Amino acid sequence: MSPIFVAGTGRSGTSRLADIIGEHPRIHRIPMETRFIVDPGGLRDAAEALTTRYDPIVGEDALRRLTDLLTVWLPGRRDDRGKTVPELVGEQRYWDTVGGLWPRLIAYAYDEPGGRRRVIPRYFADRGELVGILRGVVGALFGGAAADAGKPAWCEKTPFNLLCMDFLWELFPEAAIVHIKRHPVAVVASHVEQPWAPPTVDGALAWVKPVYERWLAWKATAALTGRRYVEVRAEDLAADWPGQRRALFERLGVGDHVTGSTFEAHRLGHRAGQFDRRTREHIERELGAIIEAMGYQPG
Repeated sequence: MSPIFVAGTGRSGTSRLADIIGEHPRIHRIPMETRFIVDPGGLRDAAEALTTRYDPIVGEDALRRLTDLLTVWLPGRRDDRGKTVPELVGEQRYWDTVGGLWPRLIAYAYDEPGGRRRVIPRYFADRGELVGILRGVVGALFGGAAADAGKPAWCEKTPFNLLCMDFLWELFPEAAIVHIKRHPVAVVASHVEQPWAPPTVDGALAWVKPVYERWLAWKATAALTGRRYVEVRAEDLAADWPGQRRALFERLGVGDHVTGSTFEAHRLGHRAGQFDRRTREHIERELGAIIEAMGYQPG
């Protein structure tokens, strides 16, 4: 079976959707945002720095950031259950895979006077060779975790997969990417309630509007023909959950399965009265073209 990536703007239902997909007996959900594929300092940055953006300084900086991400930040970051990424994919597997990556990316290492360790990164004239190495890392970690769970496929959720689909398909051309949408006004409403997001409406608009604009600009020029791209609306899932669930699993190439997690209208609609009329009208003016392009109506 093919990998599955879940994408969205954030606060659009990505976590719930990934949970549902991971409840299927053939699909293992990687149970936290691992953040090392598309985040700054991750595999996507490394792929650029060792190919089209290569020079020894850019490449070394990318490898240092990737080293810090994989050996310091991820092992030190725990999810709500107190687990780290190495623990979730298997400690031995994680460290063996990460340890085996560096010799394949470094051409030479030496010590400067004073003891600073320097590396000269490899330049990959054949980008496909590097992509194959990075694909192997992701496949070893996520595929191994899925095998441990007795499932043939895995699902990874990071909201801003939304803006990195080209790279994800470069890594896994056969992957399915599931984009879950939610009415943009509700997305703004949810953002202002999050401790990590801007606390004001204008701040939330400044956060989400460029995300929508980048997504819509990309989609207008992207060749999605032949791609396993699945776009769903949270509101549609809630309005006809059994039917929409069946359709979703069918598009992912698996049989229907009744899941404990669902989409429910009352859970999606609880933010309907969060803004007064003037505030909502302000949001709708700012996002009017986006609301329409996303297939929604104002009000």
